[in-house]
Order: sequence, then structure tokens, then C-alpha cells
Amino acid sequence: MTAKALRRFAFPDSIAARMALTVVLALLLTQAVSALIYLTDRSEGPPIHGPGVLIQRVTAIVQLVESTPQTDRDRLIGALDDPVLRVEWARERPPIRQDVGGGRWDGLRRHLRESLGSPNRAILVEVERRGRPDGPPPGDGPPPDLRRPFGPPPFPGESDERRWGPHVRLSVQLTDGSWLSFSGGDPLDGPFRLLRFALWMGGVVAVILALSLLAARRFTAPLAGFASAAERLGVGEGSEPLPETGPRELRAATRAFNRMQGRLARFVADRTQMLAAISHDLRTPLTRLRLRAELVDDPEMQRRMLADLDEMEAMIAATMAFARDDAKREPRGRLDLADLLQSLCDDRIDSGHDALYDGPAHAVAEGRPVALRRAFANLMDNAIAYGGGFTIRLALEDGHARVAIEDNGPGIPVDEFEKVFAPFYRLERSRSRDTGGVGLGLSTARTIIRGHGGDIALENRAEGGLRVTVTLPR
Repeated sequence: MTAKALRRFAFPDSIAARMALTVVLALLLTQAVSALIYLTDRSEGPPIHGPGVLIQRVTAIVQLVESTPQTDRDRLIGALDDPVLRVEWARERPPIRQDVGGGRWDGLRRHLRESLGSPNRAILVEVERRGRPDGPPPGDGPPPDLRRPFGPPPFPGESDERRWGPHVRLSVQLTDGSWLSFSGGDPLDGPFRLLRFALWMGGVVAVILALSLLAARRFTAPLAGFASAAERLGVGEGSEPLPETGPRELRAATRAFNRMQGRLARFVADRTQMLAAISHDLRTPLTRLRLRAELVDDPEMQRRMLADLDEMEAMIAATMAFARDDAKREPRGRLDLADLLQSLCDDRIDSGHDALYDGPAHAVAEGRPVALRRAFANLMDNAIAYGGGFTIRLALEDGHARVAIEDNGPGIPVDEFEKVFAPFYRLERSRSRDTGGVGLGLSTARTIIRGHGGDIALENRAEGGLRVTVTLPR
């Protein structure tokens, strides 16, 4: 995986993914902190009784069992036994390997005897030492503090085996000589507990991730429509007004976009209508001038006047075509760009010009065929007029088609690269007025190409001549 792919995975581009990633990271951090607290400050197994509660429960159970006949005790013990405090009744003394002593457990015995009102009652405490069940008893420690649980040791270094849990067994002799034994519930140790914890974590993350993605996509759905409408507007395609939905800021932006789209459409329509009216008004005086020029007796003067009139009519026609941009009304569709370029080259070869196509036999793209034919024809005719011929090269790239038209002419000064795209602009030195045209070829071509979402760039070739590079999305 490349570094770019890793960055995209770690920091995705879409707003929805970034929002979801932020929520998930915050959730993971919270869960990690909670898990750390849970794993570092927890008891083993089920919740641990504090000494006071433990003594009260043991006292109540001992008194209840002592007041129950032995024939009913098994059923009573079954009802009293629970996962938190396991209770067993036996007629004989339980098999205790070693009765543990020490300040902590002696304090437990003393308080339990006081609660039972039996100062001499036999009470046994067995602690199962990890890896050494029959090892020596732990040393004496401080007396138990009834205000806090029997969980974590009160002092650093105190044996973990002093904690009340499943490894501690408390046995109390009843007045009839039988015994009640108490121990903590079975802990959920081992891989199953970790697996269940991981499953809980995974389930919570999955639910939060799904909800976050759903909410983020719902929130950003209007933005996708907004971007699509802006893209259509940028390539000259009209669209219906966008619905003003979503948050307040998005509704305000959508409202402004709809107003801008309407103003642009009205501006283009007004400009076209104005130019059509100007063209119509100019054609009438031009027709009268042509009639008057026919009456001029001087043949040379008449020829010059008619040539000027022809040039004016050509400029008016070209201006109208440029302003109306009829090709924009043409629907977009799939086309074979390679076939279109080859056919244009063949037409110019048939007219006796030097033209060469270099590229694949087929290249499918999307666009307006008539408009693209007009744009590339203008570029090819410019290359023939000012370079004597051309070579056109088609290359397919990732999501784009690159078309380069190279001629062997004098080229263009670098500071003129942008100026030549201005309407009616023609170079005096390298591009002669005598070659014809009114200076709208490159303007029209760039308008069409940009209307397809592409662009045109100029470059002087090192070996001489001009290279016109057209980039189109596929």
C-alpha cells in the first residue's frame, strides 16, 4: 500500500467519512479509557462484598439455617445460594487444608462472632494460594477496615491473596455441629471473558459506526447534489433549482446558488438576444451599402468596398455563432474521440493539406459530437494556416483524454499565450491578417472545450512550431 493510499485511509476525503471517523475515534478513546479503568481497578469475578455487608449476610444466613430443620436445609441452601455469594451446607467439618490466621482474617472472625453473639463459635478461613494451595499462610496484616470493601489491598506489597473472592472460603460451625461454607462466585476468567469483552467493544463500535455513517450521509447528501449542480452549471448545462433543505447554512448557500443560476441564464439569454438584434440591424445597412457599391464606377474602388463588406458580414456571422454557441444545446453522449479526430484529418488530407493522426484506433469519451468537431476543426485549420500542416496525437490517461496538435510554424511568443484566446485578437507578426478569419477560432475552441470540463494549453516546441494540448474528461 502506497503512502498516498495510507493517508487516504487514515484521513478520508469525504466529509461523511471524516465525521464518522471522528466519532469512532472519540468512541474508541472513551472505550479505551473505560477499559483501562475496568481492568486496573476491578475485583476478580462478581462484585465483592464489603466486610460489613458480608458479615450481615453471613449472620442472617447462619441464623436462618440454624432455625430450619435439617430435612429442609438442602432446599433452603439452594434458594440462598447465588453467583455472588456461594453457600454450602455440610454435616461434617469441611476439608480445610489450613486455617489462615493473621490480623485481617482474625478481625473478620471477631466481627462475625460478635454479630452472631457466639464468642467461641468455630470459624475457619481457607485461602487458596495461586500455584501453592497448601503453602504457608500469609503473614499478619493490619486489621480490616469495615468502611471499605475487602477488594484491593490497603497497602502496597500486601498479598493479593488477602482479598475476598473465589479463592477465599469461610466456614462457620452451626449450633448443631454442622457447617455452612461461604465463598465468592466463580470468576469469569480466561479467554471467554476477554472474547466477550472484545465482542461487546466490537458490537458497540459497529453500531456507532453505522449510525454515524447514516447520520453523516444524511447530513451531506444535499452537499453532493449541490456539487453536482455546480458541475453541470460549470460545463454549460442548465439544471432545475435545487431544493432548499438541510441546515441553515446549507439552505442559505443553496438559495444563493439558485439565484446565481437564474441570473446567469438570464444574462446569457439577454446577451444572445441583444447580439441577434444588432446583427439584424447591421445586415440592413450592409445590404444598402452593397447595393451602392455596385453603382461605383471605379472597378478597383468597387472591389475594395465589396471585400470590406464581405469581411464585415463574415465577422457578423462569426460573432453570432460565437455568442449563440448553438452547440451547447446539443445533448451530451458517448462518442469515439479517435474516430472523430481521424475523420477530421482525412478531410484535410483530401483537401491537399499535410495532416497525420497518431493514437489509438478507438477511444470512447462523453461529449457533444458536433461541438467537439467544430473545436478540433478550428485548431486544425489554425495549424494548417500558420504552420502548413499538423500532427495530432491522442493519449488516454487516468480519466482523461489528452489531444496534442503540433505544427511546424513560427510559434507564438509566451506573453501572447493568453491573449490569442481573446475574441477578435490576431497576432500581427506571426499570424498574418491575410490568412483569413476574424480571430474567433481559438476563442470558440476554448469555450467548447471548457464547456466539456476540459481546457486548452499552448506550448512552443523545442524543435520549432506550436503545440496545442487539449485535455478532456472521459
